[in-house]
Amino acid sequence: MMNEILRAKNVFSGYTDLNILEGVSIEVEREEIVSIIGPNGAGKSTLLKTIFGLLETRKGKIYLRNEEISNLKPNEIVKKGMGYVPQSKNIFPSLTVEENLEMGSYIDESGFEESKQEVLSIFPDLKDKVSAKTGDLSGGQQQMVAMGRALILDPDVILLDEPSAGLSPELVNVVFEKIKEINKAGMSILVVEQNARKILKVCDRGYVLEMGENRLKGTGKELLNNKKVEELYLGG
Repeated sequence: MMNEILRAKNVFSGYTDLNILEGVSIEVEREEIVSIIGPNGAGKSTLLKTIFGLLETRKGKIYLRNEEISNLKPNEIVKKGMGYVPQSKNIFPSLTVEENLEMGSYIDESGFEESKQEVLSIFPDLKDKVSAKTGDLSGGQQQMVAMGRALILDPDVILLDEPSAGLSPELVNVVFEKIKEINKAGMSILVVEQNARKILKVCDRGYVLEMGENRLKGTGKELLNNKKVEELYLGG
């Protein structure tokens, strides 16, 4: 695929001796937002952790820009142009906002100041908080710090795991607007999200995982209007 940026092909992965993923395949094209939805325990977060090298790819292959990255270490994957924002423990609460952002540039600090200004232009709420401890910020602001740290090296693709988790409806809207803004700037985004209805309205394409396997795929609009998806994942 000419515009493909990320591909996972027939991936098996899991914890200890248990496979959570049983042959999952996904593709992300350049400048796309691709969502992964499904019930709890479907393997959504496991897939992101496997792509980012936090879990072993036991079978199958993962490619970034047609280069295989299966089982590379996370720091090596970051160098190749991927960012990752986990669902929890995604900030250093005792560090300032600026120090958190600086942690994202540990591989290459040469352009940090310029990158920091670009991140603050995306998240203007953080401009007067750069010296504040991140643990003292609101949940929405903390999520912006986590996303900003992943963006600091200007990756080609970013993985977001449940970016709206635990946020108020108002802050959820803010985070989703930021996701669209980042995407419009040219970045590909692969996002796991429990708020299926909301992410399907935003994404270009989506995948439905169930029991560690692909069940459905289509455009966001197709999945939003799919009767089975509506009954099982959109609350009727």
